[in-house]
Amino acid sequence: MKKLLLLVVATVLVFTLAGCKPEEKTLVIFQNKVEIDDVLRDYAEAWGLENDVIVDVKTCGGDTCAYGTQILAEFQADEQPDIFVIEGMGGFLDYEDKILDLTGETWTSNTDLEFIVEGVTYGFPVAVEGWGMAYNVDILDDAGVDPDDLTSQAAYLAAFEDIQDYYDTDTAMAEYAVVSMAAASGMTWVTGLHSFNGYLSAGLGYSDSTVIDKLNNGQVDTDRLATYVDWVELLFTWGDDDILLTGTYDDQVGKFADGEAAFLHQGNWTDSSYADSDFEMGYAPHAVMLTGNDSIFIGAPSFYVINKDSDSIDDAKLFLDDLAATSEGHDYMVNKAHMVPAFNSVTLTPSTPLSAAVMEWNQSGKAYAWWQNDMPSGFGMDTLGPIYELYAKGVKGDAAGLTKTEFIAQLTAEIEDLG
Repeated sequence: MKKLLLLVVATVLVFTLAGCKPEEKTLVIFQNKVEIDDVLRDYAEAWGLENDVIVDVKTCGGDTCAYGTQILAEFQADEQPDIFVIEGMGGFLDYEDKILDLTGETWTSNTDLEFIVEGVTYGFPVAVEGWGMAYNVDILDDAGVDPDDLTSQAAYLAAFEDIQDYYDTDTAMAEYAVVSMAAASGMTWVTGLHSFNGYLSAGLGYSDSTVIDKLNNGQVDTDRLATYVDWVELLFTWGDDDILLTGTYDDQVGKFADGEAAFLHQGNWTDSSYADSDFEMGYAPHAVMLTGNDSIFIGAPSFYVINKDSDSIDDAKLFLDDLAATSEGHDYMVNKAHMVPAFNSVTLTPSTPLSAAVMEWNQSGKAYAWWQNDMPSGFGMDTLGPIYELYAKGVKGDAAGLTKTEFIAQLTAEIEDLG
């Protein structure tokens, strides 16, 4: 009987100890970049083993999963995400009541691209994208153009003329373009967003929202707009006629990728098009101002934020800290995910050419901000874009197009209507 009692006590003790086993820590990340799903899972698993945390990466994006819809379902589920993604002010306003204040976190002193609202830091920049005037090093060298000199509208005009003269010396270059840029319908994001962003940010400090604030209140800086339009006129004048008026994305990028254009108005997201390109390339600033253009447009298109109701806030903060500060985090961002990191301490260089150029400009502190996404929804592409298309026709001699004066007047009227 005594032995039986001891056995019962021992059994109860085993189950009691088993019931007291510490609960495993978990960290749920909900993100929207399908292209990095596998490598993020690998990194998160390794990080979790190192930090005794089970990390569950959930991905929703691309053509098969609507992130905005699915994340609402995630918030209603039993296990809400601890880290999730927003894509700027729109996402912040949608989920403001779920987002933790990250002001003063260690990584914030290592970047200029954190997501800030009214002086409070909320978002960790996932990666960097940027655009300037992409250029073909071989063509510029052969034409005697130094890209370091391209800081003014006058310098660009001289360069465009020299490049055309270079083309004219060889009949094989008759179809070469000085500038590859598209302005037709379907490409209004190039004009009404990316080009117009020059008016919003060129020459200003990275956090200077003066021009975008005025625009959203229906106010126009007439002198600034006129100077910006001088730049648009220069690009359209020297742009390949067919590509400018009817070209697609593939036409625009393909001309440059084939080595048949000196300049391209596009960003580092085009890097996947250059696997077979056999020339060096880089970025020069857009000459939005008459002189003194010394930066390219660089921004973070998406941000990691932390769920303020999470039970794993400390682990979520550590995960982001380590992404920004450790060699493993840097290796993941640059070598595995092929992203341009937003952190100044990263010394690794992307292997793709325009991303490498964006990173160099960013780490040199030569960045103008992205304000185009802070315009009212649809204003850039749907309202301004078609006006650019009409002006392109006018520059190329189509009587149905707009004159320069008419172009400025229509841009002005649309901005004033926002008031």
